[in-house]
Amino acid sequence: MARVLRCLRRTVFSNSSPSIAYRNPKIGLPSSHNPKFAISRRCLSSGSYVSEMQKSAFQGNICRLIRNEIDYELDHSPPLQPPSSFGPFTVDERPGEQWISLKRKFGEKEDIKIEATMFDRSVPTSKSTGTEPEFMLHITFIVNISKGGAGETLEFMCSAWPDNIEISKLCIRKGNKTSPSSYGGPEFEELDDELQDALYQFLDERGISDELAVFLHRYMKNKGKYEYVRWMESVKSYVEQK
Repeated sequence: MARVLRCLRRTVFSNSSPSIAYRNPKIGLPSSHNPKFAISRRCLSSGSYVSEMQKSAFQGNICRLIRNEIDYELDHSPPLQPPSSFGPFTVDERPGEQWISLKRKFGEKEDIKIEATMFDRSVPTSKSTGTEPEFMLHITFIVNISKGGAGETLEFMCSAWPDNIEISKLCIRKGNKTSPSSYGGPEFEELDDELQDALYQFLDERGISDELAVFLHRYMKNKGKYEYVRWMESVKSYVEQK
């Protein structure tokens, strides 16, 4: 019986082969020689290529649309070279900004500075109807009149409508020492009518009149076109960057 068992044991061990993992422990691990791994790597590479192609096509389409818009603006209503002066005022164009400044001297002592925004709001006109509304554009501008040094400054807060100016506020600024809680005076329309007329005349003598409103609207309309084209050029330049 023992001899039979020994024979059976020899037969079993002689017919069995060593385990695959023991003969080649690297089998089952990712390898450059593994066909499945090579296919997977080619698929990833192909996917990245397609993704880059799609990204390039998307960027190219954006640039094409921007170029078309720029060409349209330049062909149909190109911005003009902005004027550097208005009467006795010199104009600081401020490229890329939403405002401009005008400066002049009046008499021997007065320094006048005007800061004007681009169009900041609009209101419906009396010609508006329910189906065809008409709007009037608005520009805010501030007039500062000083007499040299760091002393007091007379400040007018104004509106420029298409063909007239309107004063909304008058106050005194005391250099850099003015407190936010300082009394700023009443609203302009609360002043005596004769005083209001006198203050309009005061500004008119210094070249701040309805003609300034006409100039600002014409200037800002042109500046709006110029800044729009500049903005599109900046966007196009960014998209084209690699």
